[in-house]
Amino acid sequence: MKLGVNIDHIAVLREARKINDPDPVEALGIVKRAGADQITIHLREDRRHIHDEDAKRIVEQSSLPVNLECSIDKDIIEIICDLKPHRATLVPERREEVTTEGGLDIISYADRTQEAIEKLHKNEIEVSLFIDPDIEIIKQASNMKVEWIELHTGTYANIYAMLYSNLSHTHHSIKELELSRRELHTKLQESIKLLKDAADYAKSLGLKVAAGHGLNYQNVESIVEIESIEELNIGQSIIARSVFTGLEAAVREMKDILR
Repeated sequence: MKLGVNIDHIAVLREARKINDPDPVEALGIVKRAGADQITIHLREDRRHIHDEDAKRIVEQSSLPVNLECSIDKDIIEIICDLKPHRATLVPERREEVTTEGGLDIISYADRTQEAIEKLHKNEIEVSLFIDPDIEIIKQASNMKVEWIELHTGTYANIYAMLYSNLSHTHHSIKELELSRRELHTKLQESIKLLKDAADYAKSLGLKVAAGHGLNYQNVESIVEIESIEELNIGQSIIARSVFTGLEAAVREMKDILR
């Protein structure tokens, strides 16, 4: 299974102090040496971490393929077309969210999404849609003639964290998931089945399937077992681990799990 390493959180550290260090570009060679298959970044409309100049330098200097996540905003799509990364992954965005929550609603925003897809294809950029594991949404993705979908694993990751970590004892506890362990275990199994069924169905339609959001060194193993998923994009947990182990070791450890 391929690993795309999202290096946004290096820029998060930089922006926390509003200086030029650490520079996410420095991660490119390290991530490649550690065995990753792809660099992933997200150019958000509010530029809260990766900025335009970061994206430009990363696309120009990365010897690994670059997967650039972005919204369907017309101005953003124009920037992506100028940058010409290997892939653009279309994601939802809300200014008030801490991180991307849920998949892109490609049914309600079908026209805008299709317009963005066609613009990207005209610029020879392959397209992925970051979507929830829902059969009707996957059908729509197939009709839109994209090459990839990326399944949102955030719900699975949240349930796993409430069941197997100390999250429920912290101020970050997820209120709607403050359930009995039996209930959480049932929900976890349902979530895994939903992801597997969605991945299998997407593959049957000829789509390439990636997955990501909230994946870490503990919860990723169940996702790795889903054979129809061929790529994972993981960021925050790898960058967090690298604080203690160094980036190369953190990437290698994740890549070993994926093997």
